[in-house]
Amino acid sequence: MFEVVIGLEVHTQLNTKTKIFCSCQTSFGDEANTHVCPTCLALPGALPVLNKEAVKKAIAFGTAVNATINRRSIFNRKNYFYPDLPKAYQISQFEVPVVENGELFIDVGAGKKRIGITRAHLEEDAGKNIHEDSYSLVDLNRAGTPLLEIVSEPDLRSSDEAVAYLKQLHSILRFLNISDANMQEGSFRCDANVSIRPKGDTKLYTRVEIKNLNSFKFIQKAIEYEVERQSDAWEDGRYEQEVVQETRLFDTVNLVTRSMRGKEDSAEYRYFPDPDLLPVIIPDDMYDEAIKIPELAEQKQARYEQEYGIKTADAINLTSSVEMATFFEYLIEKGRNPKLCTTWLLVELLGRLKNGVTIADSPVNSDRLNELLVRIEDSTISQKAAKEVLDEMLQSSASVDDIIEAKGLKQVSDDGAILAIIDAILAANADKVAEYKSGKDKLFGFFVGQVMKEGKGAFNPAKVNELLSSKL
Repeated sequence: MFEVVIGLEVHTQLNTKTKIFCSCQTSFGDEANTHVCPTCLALPGALPVLNKEAVKKAIAFGTAVNATINRRSIFNRKNYFYPDLPKAYQISQFEVPVVENGELFIDVGAGKKRIGITRAHLEEDAGKNIHEDSYSLVDLNRAGTPLLEIVSEPDLRSSDEAVAYLKQLHSILRFLNISDANMQEGSFRCDANVSIRPKGDTKLYTRVEIKNLNSFKFIQKAIEYEVERQSDAWEDGRYEQEVVQETRLFDTVNLVTRSMRGKEDSAEYRYFPDPDLLPVIIPDDMYDEAIKIPELAEQKQARYEQEYGIKTADAINLTSSVEMATFFEYLIEKGRNPKLCTTWLLVELLGRLKNGVTIADSPVNSDRLNELLVRIEDSTISQKAAKEVLDEMLQSSASVDDIIEAKGLKQVSDDGAILAIIDAILAANADKVAEYKSGKDKLFGFFVGQVMKEGKGAFNPAKVNELLSSKL
C-alpha cells in the first residue's frame, strides 16, 4: 500500500489596474500586444518600478492565512529562456518572499486538517504563446501581470484533499478581493507536485510536476492518474526507470499525463538579486492598512448561524461565493427576514437558474428579489403566488407590482369579503361547527381550507385564520 504526497503551487493574478513593474493596463481578451511598453518588451534601458498595490494585496493574503509578513523582502532574477519571456529572465522572489510560513485548514470528514503554506511570493507573469499549424505567435499583453505564487507544504494526501485546499484558497482570494481567481481565464492556475511512498515511510521520493491545471475537475483527475501511473510502475519494478523528476502536462481529452520536459532544480535558474530593484521595505502605515482584511467565508458562516439562526448547511451555501454572500447581505440590510431570504435565495431563485447561469449573472438581482420579498412580508401576495411572480421575473424585466397586477395575484385582506364567505361556510356546515365547539379542534383546518377554496387562493391566510377564529 502506498501513501500519496502532494504539494501544490498556485499562481493567481492579482487584480491591480496596472502591471507589477510598469503602468500598462492589465487586461484579458484584448487585441494582442496592445498593452505593452518598453518595460514589457524588455527594450534596452527600460527599468522596472514596483506596483505598491500588488505588495498590499500580498500582505492581505498573508494576514488571512496567519503567515509571517516579511517587512523587508527582495526581488530576484529567475533565468530561463522561452519565447513569451522577452528578457530571458523572470523577476520573482526567492530567498526572502513577502509572505512565508502560513496555514489554512480544510474539512476532512472527521474534522479540520492543517495544511502548511511554505511561502507566497510576488512575481511577474510571462506572455502567451499561440501555436498554429506551422508557426507560433506571441501575445505580450499578459507579460508583467502581477502574480502571487502560493506554495503549500507537501501535506496533502489525496486528490480530494488537494481540491478541498484549492477551493479554500480560491475562496480566500475572492473574499479578500485581491484576485478574480477566474480559472477559465487562467488567473488561478495550479501546478501539482505528486509522489508516492510505502505507507509508514517518511522519505520523500521522486516528485513529478503536473503543469498548468485550471479546473478543479481536471486537477483531481490529473492527480489520480499520476498516482495510479506511479503505483503501477512501483509494483512492476519500473519505478526507477519511469518515474523521474519531470514536468508533465495533463491531456484533458484522454485524461492522462504526458511528459513535457525535465524538471529544473532552483540552481538551474541561477537566481540572483535583481540589480534594478531595491529591497522592498514595508512602512508602518502601509502595513497597518493592508492587514485590515474583510470578513472571510468561514467567519461569515459562523456569524450567519449565530446572528440569524441560519442552519449550518444553509450558511455554508450562503458563503459559497462572494456574490452569494453579497446578495444575501443586501437583502438583510434592506430589513428582510433572514430565514425568508435564505429560502428564496437558495431554494427558489437558485433552483430556477439553469444552463450554468450563476447567482452573479442571475436576471433577478438582489434589488428585484428584495421587491418580491417585501410583497410576501406585507401579505400583498402569498408565497405560492410569489413563485409564479418569480417565474415571470426570470423572463421579464417588468416590476414585481406590475406582474402581480397583470396576473391578478394580489391577496384579498378585506374583512367584509372574507366574512361573507366564512358566514356561508359555517351556515352550510352547522353540524361540523357543533362538533368543533364540543372539542374537535382539528376541524378548524377544515374550515380554513373551505374558505381558502372559495376565495380561490386570493384570501390572506393570516386574515382568514383571525376572522374564522373570532367567528367560531
